[in-house]
Amino acid sequence: MAVVELARADLMSRAQAGDGEAFRALTEPHRRELQVHCYRMLGSFQDAEDALQDTMLAAWRGLERFDGRASLRTWLYRIATNRCLDALRSARRRPAKQWDIPGSEPPEPTRLGEIHWLEPYPDALLDGAVSVPLGPEARYEQTESISLAFVTALQILPPRQLAVLILRDVLGFHANEVAEMLDTTVESVKSALKRARAGMQRRLPVTTAREQPPAGDSPAEDAIVAKFVSAYESADIDALVALLTDDVFMSMPPIPLEYQGRDSVARFCAFIFGSVPRFELLPTRANGQPAFGVYQHTPTGIHASGLFVLTLAGDRIDAMTAFENTVLPKFGLPQSLPSAR
Repeated sequence: MAVVELARADLMSRAQAGDGEAFRALTEPHRRELQVHCYRMLGSFQDAEDALQDTMLAAWRGLERFDGRASLRTWLYRIATNRCLDALRSARRRPAKQWDIPGSEPPEPTRLGEIHWLEPYPDALLDGAVSVPLGPEARYEQTESISLAFVTALQILPPRQLAVLILRDVLGFHANEVAEMLDTTVESVKSALKRARAGMQRRLPVTTAREQPPAGDSPAEDAIVAKFVSAYESADIDALVALLTDDVFMSMPPIPLEYQGRDSVARFCAFIFGSVPRFELLPTRANGQPAFGVYQHTPTGIHASGLFVLTLAGDRIDAMTAFENTVLPKFGLPQSLPSAR
């Protein structure tokens, strides 16, 4: 242990003297978890990448002022959190987008969504980011706190409440640590956390009553996924509807249309199946959930139309979130498929 501490102290001394390689060696172990932290706060993969870059630049420029009173990890979280708060306060969020497929008009939505900037997070980037040791006061499992439902609910909170809830209940930092990160008092942190928990409870009031999803990549999950792929690729609306919970929810950010309930979602899926003759799905994973690149057959080839992420409850589909095809490169998926398939 003493050897490790001496090596770390040497790296810090060199980094504070301007050694870029030493700085990277110190900060690289924390990069992935910081990116996930920024994603939870901002709900957007691209915004999280930007915030992470701002964080690392600020850390590099301010490293000579790092005094070691807190750990380097805590210091980096302080910078990242405040960069995200700056981004939230600037209100430079991706605008909502109108339905823009010529010659087609979707069914009337149940409502219009507010979180149109939401983007999925590739599971391939979660390795090493959601398995870090948490503080003793963390209340959420790391896998739960990266789910689309959880990240969406976070976006409803005011910025300061959002930051406090993530730092306290997701990451398990102590109240005094969070107060120092946010330049406020412990009393203010406790008050913000109480309001944030109430806000999350209103947004996710029946989470504990729902059936738990099957474990990722388990036979039970594989069975549901296989049925979904078969139904969707064959445009079998009856088979698809049979997989849905009664109150299934469908959204498609940045388009604000949202559909709630089996009948409403069935009408929308029937509309899609009537507009596109044939789909093909390529499996991937996002936010700890099954996901698919969606490709449609057209006269000019097989082209990407977007990314589907499924939320499962027991042996049913509880939510479907459709994202634009612009997110596919983050998942290593192509924009088109060979025609001979």
